[in-house]
Amino acid sequence: MSKVIIPLDILQSVAKPGRYTGGEWNQVVKERDIVECTFALSLPDVYEVGMSNLGLKIIYEVLNNRRDTAAERVYAPWTDMEEKMRERNIPLFSLETKTPVKEFDFLGISLQYEMIYTNIINMLDLGSISIWSKDRGDNEPFIVGGGPCVYNAEPLADFFDFFIVGEGEEVIGEIVEAFIKWKNTGKPNGRTGFLKVAASIPGIYVPSLYIEKRDENDNFVSLKPVDAAIPAVITKRVIADIDSVEFLEKPVVPYLDIVHNRIMLELFRGCTRGCRFCQAGIAYRPVRERSMDRLRKLARKLVDTTGYSEMSLTSLSSADYSCLRPLVEEFIATLGREKISFSLPSLRIDSFSVDLAEKLQKVRKSSLTFAPEAGTQRLRDVINKGVTEDDLLNSLSAAYRQGWKSVKLYFMIGLPTETDEDIVGIARLAKRAVDLYQEIRGRRGVKVTISVSCFVPKPFTPFQWFGQNTMKEFHRKQQLLKEHITDKSIRYTYHEAKVSLLEGVLARGDRKLSNLLFEAWKAGAKFDGWTELFNYDAWMKAFSVTGIDANEYNTRTRSFNEPLPWEHITPGVDKAFLLREYNKAIGERLTEDCRRGQCNGCGICPNLGVQVIDWGERK
Repeated sequence: MSKVIIPLDILQSVAKPGRYTGGEWNQVVKERDIVECTFALSLPDVYEVGMSNLGLKIIYEVLNNRRDTAAERVYAPWTDMEEKMRERNIPLFSLETKTPVKEFDFLGISLQYEMIYTNIINMLDLGSISIWSKDRGDNEPFIVGGGPCVYNAEPLADFFDFFIVGEGEEVIGEIVEAFIKWKNTGKPNGRTGFLKVAASIPGIYVPSLYIEKRDENDNFVSLKPVDAAIPAVITKRVIADIDSVEFLEKPVVPYLDIVHNRIMLELFRGCTRGCRFCQAGIAYRPVRERSMDRLRKLARKLVDTTGYSEMSLTSLSSADYSCLRPLVEEFIATLGREKISFSLPSLRIDSFSVDLAEKLQKVRKSSLTFAPEAGTQRLRDVINKGVTEDDLLNSLSAAYRQGWKSVKLYFMIGLPTETDEDIVGIARLAKRAVDLYQEIRGRRGVKVTISVSCFVPKPFTPFQWFGQNTMKEFHRKQQLLKEHITDKSIRYTYHEAKVSLLEGVLARGDRKLSNLLFEAWKAGAKFDGWTELFNYDAWMKAFSVTGIDANEYNTRTRSFNEPLPWEHITPGVDKAFLLREYNKAIGERLTEDCRRGQCNGCGICPNLGVQVIDWGERK
């Protein structure tokens, strides 16, 4: 094992050198000669973002709890550090032991969002690892992907050795055990031998063991396994009872500020509210709650092992935890005495959420955040948001009376069936929020921020067939909204349409896009999610060089019978359910939350053999 020495003059010349030094509280360092398997774990973004990812923290601890395995961390160096590394021929290295990443058995990469894809290529290149999986030799690490983007992994298929589909706490151990057995028996049949073993593990997708077929016009037709021993469809792994598996107890505590620099306590997984644009709502079903007793013990442990004074109660929709009120009251009564504060990152638009926020923010009232998503009731019904304008105004009334004077509202433009009236409705709703404050408090002084993103259709949602708006149309709608915001109390921010349209290409892409990604990276694309570094010209050059038409992937509406590049992977949902939801959207009809009403027949529970766990229902 070699070790990278970072010259002091480099650390003194780059921003935030703590990104590269390691040595943080709770990091795990193991001697290489006493373990049989080594993992470098990465989210291919800057340290502050990567260190904030809960899933990666969990896998780091699960792996390091094994005696036979060492897991270390690596993130994308910022541009100043990358420049120095390339100048001095310093390879990409791990934080714990400064070991070159190419010397690990596995490089595990968390795929949280599409705009980090070029960073993956850049990190492989910095690590002197073959970029294309077909070129990797027996002494190079296996490149493993996990996270929400694996539900369409095809644009990355030629760079990765395999993907983990679904939740990783159990399957990661099965991979380690299979690897150690393969290694100790002489590595039969080399890399391909292990990949075939990995493909036999439920939830593992090995792209090289599948053949893509295209028609005479180079359109995607199918993806089939090379032989009958390889599964035709890979179903996600799911933890039936999340109380029963390891959770984070000793997270690494950074020396510098990160995006989520606090304890993250996961209340439950899944969401059944059924927003039709939301991939996570399908990908993480069914809802499985942690028990209050388990959360109580985890909270105590996390406070003791980190020294943090803030705890975020996280989930896709934290306010839907069935025992939230007694849990919050207990935490305030116990941990609150130790000056621990609490936050809910996601609030429902109802007075219950405001009441909880009041309990959590008695001293300093930060901004309240709600997500109406659309400006009119018609469009909220289309997307199955399930809230009304009265719901929002009642929540704001309660908040204003309790002292809040800053509100953030999240919306999307470009949603299916959207009209100009829906766009103008966003401005009108924001103005009502401002006027309501004056009605209640008798004075001006509220700050209402509306943040507007561009709709991106995602696989395994009822909107996966819809096309995106064009660049011209997104810009027109952004300007239309701006023209209708006339009150200075309203702050308007919006996402760059160019980035959202690229995200739309990658979200519904196929294997042809591997070449597009490679060419974009060669032209200078990286950190594409960072406004100051986004290089649109590099992407336009890549489209030109490859001859790929972006409109074929993002703005084109697809037919229901068209083969889709992601259908060999499944989160368990039935296509018939997605089609029913599509038609209900067109009909502006709502679907109720199955936790509070009847089963909607999405198919996930029976297909996965897993049931909803709702502790409130058990009382």
